[in-house]
Amino acid sequence: MYDPVQLRTFLTVAQTLSFTQAAGRLGVRQSTVSQHVRRLEEATGRPLFFRDTHSVELTEDGEALLGFARTILEAHERAAAFFTGTRLRGRLRFGASEDFVLTRLPEVLEGFRHEHPEVDLELSVELSGVLHERLDAGRLDLVLAKRRGPGDERGRLVWRDRMVWIGAEGLRVDPERPVPLIVFPPPGITRARALEVLEREGRAWRIACTSGSLSGLIAAARAGLGVMAHTRGLIPPGLVRVGGLPELGPVEFALLQGGRPTPASEALAAAVLSGGDRLSRPA
Repeated sequence: MYDPVQLRTFLTVAQTLSFTQAAGRLGVRQSTVSQHVRRLEEATGRPLFFRDTHSVELTEDGEALLGFARTILEAHERAAAFFTGTRLRGRLRFGASEDFVLTRLPEVLEGFRHEHPEVDLELSVELSGVLHERLDAGRLDLVLAKRRGPGDERGRLVWRDRMVWIGAEGLRVDPERPVPLIVFPPPGITRARALEVLEREGRAWRIACTSGSLSGLIAAARAGLGVMAHTRGLIPPGLVRVGGLPELGPVEFALLQGGRPTPASEALAAAVLSGGDRLSRPA
């Protein structure tokens, strides 16, 4: 009933929230992406996306299909791996942004380890800015991190979202006083975006808390020490969006390859790309 090719297209659109970006990642025309989604909608008898000239969002039925689509595609991939009989080996140095600490990234990595037990996977969890530096220095093979900002098109887009201000429930930011910020240390990309936006809008600010770990920032935010810039789809429990502050704009997460791709790095990249919907929501 459900074509795996169409399901893969559906998942890619769900991750990028863009028919154009999905077409680029899949290497097909945008009309082909639209056709695949239309055929899936005909097969399910339900609309899967709300779309207009400016935005693409999943419908409730589209959200429901995510899990089914992933399960079907994983079964296909397991069957293909079994019958091809290929066994990957070697060391793979993978870096993931702090943003993914509370997502289902461990599930994606567990699935990869199950399929490729002879790959020696080394995981580094750091700020996106640090990961970019380590990749450029040849100390990592594959990185999943925020793009540095508008105009940065390096790597393969995994998913796109917006950044928002979050804080403890009931927190109000006094417009007459400096904005109390909870931030990563330099070279944090989120930190740089927050400061840039406030400076551009002429808003005074002060650093209320700095921590190199996401758990430290979350604890400070839950304690009401201030506000932090964060990805909209990954807001941690106990924190809510805070209004009255300048818009932070979009954020993109991408897979970046260091040096020449290897079979192991390409296999992990495929696993991350196919599991992108699990990375865009808290665990």
